[in-house]
Amino acid sequence: MRTITTPLSRKVIDTLKAGDTVLLSGTIYTARDQAHARLAGAIKAGKKLPFDLAGQVIYFCGPTKAAPGAVIGSCGPTTSKRMDPFSPVLLKAGLAAMIGKGSRTAPVIEAIKKYRGVYFLAYAGCGALINQYVRSARVVAFASLGPEAIYRLEVEKFPLVVGADSAGGDIYKRLRV
Repeated sequence: MRTITTPLSRKVIDTLKAGDTVLLSGTIYTARDQAHARLAGAIKAGKKLPFDLAGQVIYFCGPTKAAPGAVIGSCGPTTSKRMDPFSPVLLKAGLAAMIGKGSRTAPVIEAIKKYRGVYFLAYAGCGALINQYVRSARVVAFASLGPEAIYRLEVEKFPLVVGADSAGGDIYKRLRV
């Protein structure tokens, strides 16, 4: 298992292959459906984003409220296909990686290849355990969305699997018989 750190460079991304396992450390941002719609809308309108996408990672997650003394509540991945209408726009604007669960559509796989990004899979069904890799969490945008606001997370050795790589490799196609 390889350890990588954000922000992700294209050099690092290009070495990752579908099926690789990694431990990710550094800053990642959470965003789900409504936050993605707002980010994509801002990009299309030429507006400033709440954070620079260059080299960054967006985790398709809506964390729950933290228990007293905890950094964050449950923070498992949500179904990635719901973000597919927005992902090509974000990748074109510099987003390096996405984290979610499930397969991606062909246009997203093509955008990952075209813009040399990467799609990671988080361990689904383990949201209450994944929070142990989060060192800090704070809302940075769209607080009115509640758990779907954009959070800035600092993670350490967050376990992931490469689902789609910058060469167009797709773990789901590879595993189909």
